[in-house]
Amino acid sequence: MNVEGLRYAQAVSQTKSFSAAARAYGVTQPALSNGIARLEEQLGLKLFDRSPRGVKPTPAGSRILPLIDRALSALDSVSAEAQQLANPAPHTIRMGVSPLIGPDLVARAFGAARALDKPRSLVLREANLDDLRTELTAGDLDIMLAPAVAPMPQFQHRVIAREAVVVVDPNSTVADAPLELAAAAGASYILVPDTCGLTTFTTDLFREQQLPLQTYPGEASNYRVLEEWVGMGLGAALLPVSKLAHPHSSCRPLVQAGRPVEIAYEAVWNCDTPLGADLDQLIDALTP
Repeated sequence: MNVEGLRYAQAVSQTKSFSAAARAYGVTQPALSNGIARLEEQLGLKLFDRSPRGVKPTPAGSRILPLIDRALSALDSVSAEAQQLANPAPHTIRMGVSPLIGPDLVARAFGAARALDKPRSLVLREANLDDLRTELTAGDLDIMLAPAVAPMPQFQHRVIAREAVVVVDPNSTVADAPLELAAAAGASYILVPDTCGLTTFTTDLFREQQLPLQTYPGEASNYRVLEEWVGMGLGAALLPVSKLAHPHSSCRPLVQAGRPVEIAYEAVWNCDTPLGADLDQLIDALTP
């Protein structure tokens, strides 16, 4: 059975889209579709149903796909152990972080690296998501911490932290009062270049709830100036609570059906390296 076909199926299962899975995996959509078709022929059953609303597993796929996940995880463990035996791990872990990752999480990562069975030093690089993805794929990074907005199914990934999101709206005069997402859709939002993951999070949040996202016609340079632009009356903004420069009356917690809306941060890493076992241990330490 072709391993690539299994990985393609896993990618579609995670992204719920053939095109998104192909982009994330770095292959053409026909190549990915053909690989899954060959896998389905070998298995004698269909794994996915396609519809205008997207891709979902068939009843048979719902039973087979978790087995595929476990099989690939076991295979990756074999490769990682072999790599570790053949090539001893270096003393340094190269970690890339999105600008949205806070210093508290980075500090936890430094502590976790020092507490490994074989303590490692951590070399940090902050960069835009596209650069981090490119460097991780090229092997120039061992691990990256970023908002969970851009699937990379060829790598291991795990959510390691979440934080609440707030709406900063110049028309709001009720500080700290929760604001329902449906009501928040009435504002016009200032967006930033999609480099740190915040814009993807914002657009996905409204699209998944089938709510319109009204946007300011301009664009701020980065998330750090959003509050200033809101203060000038140009529009509203969504921000992780830790990225607020200071509390003010125009800031309200965002909720959906009464529950806080949160942005998730994940670790993405390649276990098929000499550092694979160390990275697994590092992620275990970072996971709440």
